[in-house]
Parts: sequence; structure tokens; C-alpha cells
Amino acid sequence: MRFSRLATALAIAGALTATSAQAVTEISFWNAMEGPLGDRVNAIVDAFNKANPEYHVKSVYKGSYSETMNAGIAAFRAGNAPDILQVFEVGTATMMAAKGAVVPVQQMSEKAGDPIDPKTFIGAVASYYSTNNGQLESMPFNSSTAVFYYNKDAFQKAGLDPNKPPKTWEELAADGAKLKAAGMQCGYTTSWPSWIQLETFSAWHNIPYATENNGFGGLGARLAIDNPLVLRHMQNLAKWAKEGIFMYGGRGDDPNALFVSGKCAMITGSSGLRASLVQNAKFKFGISTLPYYANVKGAP
Repeated sequence: MRFSRLATALAIAGALTATSAQAVTEISFWNAMEGPLGDRVNAIVDAFNKANPEYHVKSVYKGSYSETMNAGIAAFRAGNAPDILQVFEVGTATMMAAKGAVVPVQQMSEKAGDPIDPKTFIGAVASYYSTNNGQLESMPFNSSTAVFYYNKDAFQKAGLDPNKPPKTWEELAADGAKLKAAGMQCGYTTSWPSWIQLETFSAWHNIPYATENNGFGGLGARLAIDNPLVLRHMQNLAKWAKEGIFMYGGRGDDPNALFVSGKCAMITGSSGLRASLVQNAKFKFGISTLPYYANVKGAP
């Protein structure tokens, strides 16, 4: 999940007020949480409702991250938007630019007399959902991070140490070739290619992803991915694809199926993928940090 991949709660414009005819304030909450994550969200909602009988939050699952955001946009245009809408990280800029459609959560909390301090969140998380001057636009809720997963059973079958995942892209390519030779359909795939292979890749190697403070400084931002390291990485992915080491599985979470099914032995994906693996994977899997290019300034 980009978040899962980690996601954001945004208050849709409109005051939540109780009327004389309705003693309980109804609050609609549209979200994209299903499975174990959905159960967790529903438990939080139920606990809130029990502790605050004057309010009743109705949690409604609206589909995938993209489907939930699109449903919120359509509902706003139709004049019946939900009170709270969960929007994934990819939709953050869309919501920030939706003037009049959303109320910044920090502004709303201050107006309610219970101000939210952005410093209570992990800095990197809060900054993603804040304006360029540090004001929270949305509430960090289940913010996702990119991680590396690998099939321990496949590693053992290929003669690789199941407790030593590759740390660099060079090691990943070498391991991928051995996994392919051992019978795997592919060695490596990736979900959310633009997020992980461009944005997170750039951050991991300490190079800009875009101008204007990586896009947070204004709508005039332009992508800055035409640099030697990103070009080198794209060329390597293309080369590994021809060699059968890398397999492109599509956008978003679609490539997850290649890993969960056991077709590909390694994947970079959202931290939210772990829940699906626990439920559905028929193999032992490991989790590690993202690979990087050795001898690159700024690399881990």
C-alpha cells in the first residue's frame, strides 16, 4: 500500500453539527482498508463510538486507494461528500490542490481548540503531508514505506543463503540470475514503479526527485529524473528484463501477485504487502532494506 502503499485522512469541507432532531452527530468515514487492516480500522472506529456516544462514525470501505479517492472526488462534485476521506500518499498533491474541497487538518484542529502538533509525528512522515511552511494538510494515518521482500524457500533452492538478502542492486542482479537458473519465472519485480523506482530511489541515493523542494514548494515543480544515476538504473532494469531477471508487472499493487504466487523471488513493495503475505503466501519470506548502488555518494 502506498499504502498502503501508507495513506492519509483528509477532512472534506462541511461542519459536523448535531441538530435538535438528531442528538447524535453522524460522521461518514470513507476508506480503502480491507482484510486485517480493515478489521483494525473498524476496531478503532467501534472503540471511538463506544467512548463518545454523542458521535457515531460510520466506516465505509470504498475499494482500492484510487477507487476511494475517485469516489470522494465524485461525491464532492455531486454535493454529498463524506466527512472524512482516506487518501493514499499518491493522492496527496491532488488533495492539496483541491481548494474548497478539503479543510487542512491542522487548521481544523486549531479551530476546534485541540491543535495538532506536527512534531508528534515522525519528521519524514509529517513533512510529506504538510505544506511548504510546515502546516499539516492531512492526518498521517497508516503511512506506507517501501521495503524489500524475498522468498527464503526460493533462495535456499537456488543455493543462496536465505538469511542474507542482497543489499545492493549489483547483488540483486547476481542473485536474480541464480534464482532464474534454479527455475524461478523471474528473479525480481516491483510494485508502484514510479514511487519506488524513481521517487524513493532518488531519496535513497540523496538526489532530488523534482524541483521546488521535491514538488512541495509549488505547482511549478518539474521532475528531475533525467540524471545519470536514474538513467543508469532504468538501463539496468531494461537489461535485467531482457535477461529474465526482472519482470514488469504493471502499476500500483498489481505486481504483488507475481511475488505472492511464487513466480518472482524478490520484490520491492509497500510495507502493507506484509499483511497479504501472512495470509496468502505458501512460502517463508524475509524483509530487508531497499537495495542501493555501491560507491554512490549518499547511498546507505
